[in-house]
This record gives sequence, C-alpha cells and structure tokens, in this order.
Amino acid sequence: MADYVIAPPLQAAIPVAGGGLFPVRRIYCVGRNYAEHAREMGHDPDAEPPFFFGKPADAVVVDGADVPYPTKTENFHHEIELVAAIGIGGKDIAVADAFNHVWGYAVGIDLTRRDLQAWAKKAAKPWEVAKGFDHSAPIGTMVRAETVATPLSGAIELRVNGETRQSADISDMIWDLPHVIAELSKYFELYPGDLIMTGTPAGVGAVVKGDRLEGAIAGIGTVEARIA
Repeated sequence: MADYVIAPPLQAAIPVAGGGLFPVRRIYCVGRNYAEHAREMGHDPDAEPPFFFGKPADAVVVDGADVPYPTKTENFHHEIELVAAIGIGGKDIAVADAFNHVWGYAVGIDLTRRDLQAWAKKAAKPWEVAKGFDHSAPIGTMVRAETVATPLSGAIELRVNGETRQSADISDMIWDLPHVIAELSKYFELYPGDLIMTGTPAGVGAVVKGDRLEGAIAGIGTVEARIA
C-alpha cells in the first residue's frame, strides 16, 4: 500500500437511494444545452455542437446542506440540471450504447458566479473561477438507472423560497443524454465515478444569503440547499 507523505484527500461521494455511496471521480458539465437558456444568455442554440467544462469532485454539496455564499461575486446564479453517473467507462462510446454506461441519476444545481463568467467570456479567459469553485455543485440522492422509467423525459424545475424560477422538461435538451455521452467520450476517456451535468433550462437567476433552493426532476428525485 502506498505510503503517502500527507493524508489523502477525502473521497467525494453522493448518497444512493436504498443505501451506499457513489464515489465521485470527475464532474463534466454541458454548456447551453437547452434552446431557451441559450437564447436568454444571448446565443443561437442552433449554431454550435455541445461543449464542456468541469467542476472538481469536491465541489459536491450533499443534499440539504448549506452552501456558503461565495467570495468575489455579486451575481450568484442557480442552474437546475439532470446528473448522470457513469458506472462503466469507455471512450468513443456509440450513441446506441451510451445508456449501458450509466449507473444512475440525480438532480443537481450548477451554481455560477455569473459576473465572473461574463468577465471570462469577454476577456476570452477560462470559466473555472465562475463554475469550478468550492461548494458549487449541490446534488441530491442518486437513484439507480434501472429504476428510472423515462431517462429522456420528465419535468425539471427549480424553486427559490417556494417560487418557481425554472420549469421545463428534460426532453427539451438540444443534445440528449446518449449524444452528450458519445460526444464527451471523444474528448475524454470516461471512468466509473464520473458525473455529467447535462445543462440547464431557461429561468436562471440570482440568489442571496438565506435563500432556499428546491429542485426536482419527475421520476428521479429532488435536491435542496440553503444559501448561508
């Protein structure tokens, strides 16, 4: 066994319905994967293939935990998303085979320092400080793939303090999950433990300290977080 010179970092993990923990290796995110969200951000949804960015595994916030309001931002946004968890790795995965690589699903929130993202876009800089900061990925309890009857459809919504902010259907994705997995696997070899956050519908907006976020996807589950 390796003799580490410092204590190894804790393994990020997500509770699974029925017991157990799903260990998180990497978090891949899909940008602008709902047409109305692309338009609200000022982009043409028909103009580009899917593109990807990442969050570190330890950005995961367990369902129901507080999220500290991050530093260096005055425009902190919510983005509700379907999360797919990879159980069987691979590269150059075929669209028709993509679902065989999915272990389970969860509901997640891609928290974003929107002002820093806007600056990064304007300056042609990386998005990492806007997307990959501490506590930026609240994720609900994971369910096994075989328990999900319709992984390509289902109402997705997010409420802030009981008020609906985002409401759509995951069938509204520009690139559905099998195509996302196939495309992502051309750029990265996927491994068990990888998560894919599949994009957010329209209605993103700012949250402040004290706000309570409640997200849900029909047939999959919920996620909750409070901005502390």
